[in-house]
Amino acid sequence: MLRETARAWLDRGLAAAVVSVDHTQGSAPREAGTRMLVSAGEVAGTIGGGHLEFEAIRLAREALAQPGWTVFTQRFPLGPRLGQCCGGVVVLRFAPLDEAAWAGWAVQPPRFVLQLYGAGHVGRALVRLLATLPCQVQWIDERDDAFPTEAPGSGQAHVERLCVDSVEAEVDRAPPGACFLVMTHQHDLDLRITEAILRRGDFRYFGLIGSKTKRARFEHRLAERGVAPQAIARMRCPIGVPGIEGKAPEVIAVAVAAELLQATSPATN
Repeated sequence: MLRETARAWLDRGLAAAVVSVDHTQGSAPREAGTRMLVSAGEVAGTIGGGHLEFEAIRLAREALAQPGWTVFTQRFPLGPRLGQCCGGVVVLRFAPLDEAAWAGWAVQPPRFVLQLYGAGHVGRALVRLLATLPCQVQWIDERDDAFPTEAPGSGQAHVERLCVDSVEAEVDRAPPGACFLVMTHQHDLDLRITEAILRRGDFRYFGLIGSKTKRARFEHRLAERGVAPQAIARMRCPIGVPGIEGKAPEVIAVAVAAELLQATSPATN
């Protein structure tokens, strides 16, 4: 996403610097490779905030004010000098934002690929969150008018809207290890999509919106259709990390986004 912003700044002809974490020692707010963009009047991304970031922005703008400036690095001990409690050392790299810098900006693979079924209130709230995360989303609904005119996530390369008549057929088009979330406007449609996902079996995460009562009914109907018990057991319903109270779409979206991040964390895979 920051790479997309860099492309937009280049297209605007905006003079800017790429500030990146070159390497770290000990405790640091962000890992090596993290980037931030700085122009005379704008900042995009973050290298960790605090006084470190304040100093980085100041140095970047000082460099931008000097014609012909070139790449340089700066070492920052985090502690008494910067008033940050991390205690480690961060080395920052400052470079002009140009075509060469952009071309050398490696495209990071998405943290997860998600098929999200349903363009209702929760779906919209969730897409607004996911549009800010390093993931790839296919947002699917059979009703074209269900998507708002200015859909959340529109304009983001990693959020794709898809309106099709047979939405459950899209399950087979997802890559192996994809994540799935089902939250359509009809329970029978939810059931058809759920069955298709569970029969695939190679999903990384599958969540179905609904109550414990809905889960019990779906478990019974899926068992009647011959879906394996071990597949049914992998279904998350209700969805969202526990302990977050509230039924507002935005609250549910936060809980579900957190669960997706938990499920796709390298530490849990």
